[in-house]
Amino acid sequence: MDLGIDGRVALVSGADSGIGWHTARRLLAEGATVVMTDIDREKLDAAALRLDAPPGSLHAFAADITDEASVAALAEHTHNAVGEIDILVQSAGITGAQGLFHEIDQSGWAHTIDVDLLGPVRLVRAFLDDLRSGGWGRLVFLASEDAVQPYDDELPYCAAKAGILALAKGLSRSYASEGLLVNAVSPAFIDTPMTDAMMHKRAEKLGTDLDGAIASFLAEKRPFIELGRRGAPEEVANVIAFLCSDRASFVVGSNYRVDGGSVATI
Repeated sequence: MDLGIDGRVALVSGADSGIGWHTARRLLAEGATVVMTDIDREKLDAAALRLDAPPGSLHAFAADITDEASVAALAEHTHNAVGEIDILVQSAGITGAQGLFHEIDQSGWAHTIDVDLLGPVRLVRAFLDDLRSGGWGRLVFLASEDAVQPYDDELPYCAAKAGILALAKGLSRSYASEGLLVNAVSPAFIDTPMTDAMMHKRAEKLGTDLDGAIASFLAEKRPFIELGRRGAPEEVANVIAFLCSDRASFVVGSNYRVDGGSVATI
């Protein structure tokens, strides 16, 4: 399917691995010019090389979304390299502080919210004028199943992702009349470095290997994932790419769940 974004300019955050990297690859394949960003310059540059993009179609600028000056520098670099962007995919995020509520201190809450909720706010503020200016824009947030089905051992992350859904819906109402369509995608247990780290920690705790940790996690913690496996990052990237496209011209203020059935209600 031709997504109708040939020649569009997209910025993808959290792009050095996982869902962000696969989204960048998918958008490049559709003819978009892509700007990748993430916090670690070395990892980001290596990730960009793995995409093997045509000359001029891919740019990589490191930035820390918790630092307003860093985000401003990202906007300046981006505008100097490619001009205004048409598409913003906000994929950067962390698992954050984990444990039961009484085990997580104030700093754990503050850091998780700063990265997973205020980070996206900073990024949108820096690029909102671009997205509003041309009468056509796409903004896609990465939320999570946790936003609507919270788990008691990662409440800061759950609260931040619930905030992302509220942010997406509110922005969609503010700017849809200008041609800026804002939506969210909510994955569940995707095969990414973030969930790898969680599963290695679980494997060590249980005295098992990675496969055993994943199997026990699915059985005990995510019993509603009807497909019985971790999702692939490209399966999420395909939905994101659709929402970035002309084919999603009547989709606004929506939350697309890519969760293998994990959320227990429809």
